Amino acid sequence: MFSDELKAKIGNYKDFPTKNILFRDITPILRDPTLFSELIKKMSDRPLIKDSECIVAVDARGFIFASSMSYYLSKPFILARKPGKLPGKLIKSSYELEYGNNSLVLQLESLKPYKSFAIVDDLLATGGTVNAIANLLSQQNKIITGLSVVVELSALKARSKLNFEVASEVIY
Repeated sequence: MFSDELKAKIGNYKDFPTKNILFRDITPILRDPTLFSELIKKMSDRPLIKDSECIVAVDARGFIFASSMSYYLSKPFILARKPGKLPGKLIKSSYELEYGNNSLVLQLESLKPYKSFAIVDDLLATGGTVNAIANLLSQQNKIITGLSVVVELSALKARSKLNFEVASEVIY
């Protein structure tokens, strides 16, 4: 089964980046071009991605998957970055992580041409980063078609904090 193959590739690192965190490392998937290609096709084939006008992804590992999906589908791709990384007029939202706080920004100009967005990230944990992006898009009266992730940490129950469809390839 595809999910089992993905799960076998994902590395687990205890106490990273801080004590009591089990870090799920997706980089081994990137070193397997056949598996990575199959993953991109599978993630891209989801209606929540196909029904969107544009893909927005979370800094930084989400960029890997979203840019590949964007290329595969010929869809525009927008970056959600940490503050200080994007020029121009920005909108900002803060969020909490399992191990701290952070913020994300979007370039206001990049959102204007599009009405519907799919969010892409490598991992769904607490839902903080996804909710930050969702809040920014909602403030601009944009539609969120859903979220596509490679790994979902179901024990953290982030789905219950989201009001849109979530498609995940591997659930822990």
